This record gives sequence, C-alpha cells and structure tokens, in this order.
Amino acid sequence: MRIEAGAYGRVRRISLTSLIDVIFLLLLFFMLTATFSRFADVELSTGGGASQLADQTPVFLQLHADGLSLNAEPLDVSQLGERLLVLREAGRADVVILSVRDGATSQQLVDVIAAVGASGGPPLQIVR
Repeated sequence: MRIEAGAYGRVRRISLTSLIDVIFLLLLFFMLTATFSRFADVELSTGGGASQLADQTPVFLQLHADGLSLNAEPLDVSQLGERLLVLREAGRADVVILSVRDGATSQQLVDVIAAVGASGGPPLQIVR
C-alpha cells in the first residue's frame, strides 16, 4: 500500500463565501426587526369611587368606530383639547367621563387620552 504525500500535503483554503452570506443575513434580520421609534407614555391612574363624582360636573365623551362625540355632539379629536378648556373655564367640566363603544380601536382610545392629557383639562375617567 502506497501513500502519496502530495495528496495530503496541500493546504486547502476554506471558502468564506458562505460565512459572509450568513453574516449578511443575520445583519439584515436584526436591522429589519429592530425598533428605532420611541413610544410615548400615556399616564393612567386608578379611578375613585362614584362618591367622588357626586359634587363634580361631568363632561361625557363617547368613542365609537365612527368617531368621537362630546356631550352627544360629534367632534374631531383635534378639537377636543380646546373644547375641554372652554368648558372648564365656564365651570361646566370638572371631570371627563369617556365611554368606549364596540368597534373603537385602541389607537383611537390612545389619541383621545393623549388629547385630554395634553389639554391640561379635567381628569379623565374611562367607563365601559
């Protein structure tokens, strides 16, 4: 049995093409799944009992799939802040009661909560 030294003596070069492909795919995956946007915080607090509402003047907001209504009048979310400030200055809004109806999305709810909070208006209570 004869063994050739030339067959085992050569150093084979390892191909890095497949390794580069794998690294590129991993880089692409992590870039596409990473989140670079900042999410805003919405401050929520627990509500008190019904006894706290007895001496306050409520404003009723109703959120449904078609939009928003303030005291049974249709309203746009962009107008909500200024309307709440007008009602509060007139002494007709001590607390905002928000009723969420079927079909309303969570994004609509967050928009309304943010608009009430940004207006610096009365406190918000969400009812079912």
